[in-house]
Amino acid sequence: MIRLSQTLNAWNTPMFRETFKHEIESLDPGLLPLQEGLSRSSHVTATPFRAVPLAADREDGQLRIKTGIFYTGIIAGCSCADDPTPIDEQTEYCVLEFAVDTTTGVASVQLTEE
Repeated sequence: MIRLSQTLNAWNTPMFRETFKHEIESLDPGLLPLQEGLSRSSHVTATPFRAVPLAADREDGQLRIKTGIFYTGIIAGCSCADDPTPIDEQTEYCVLEFAVDTTTGVASVQLTEE
């Protein structure tokens, strides 16, 4: 479960973007649909990701926050001794939309088509 209580408390303050960014970047990446957002590689790496809030709005009891996520992936080979696949990290980017319940701070996240 993702809970963004600090983000909810910072809504409509000058610290909103920074608070949201910090709270998102502190999440376990396994809670985010990063694997589904890969476009240039086949496996998400453990390298920390960066979040960039793109737009935020409040409607129907939720904060909706579109967020650009920069992260890295690799093209996973077979790990054989003679595997020619390089283990270079590829920069990946996807847009996620967080929907934060304005009562509880519980958030859901989905990959968007942007």
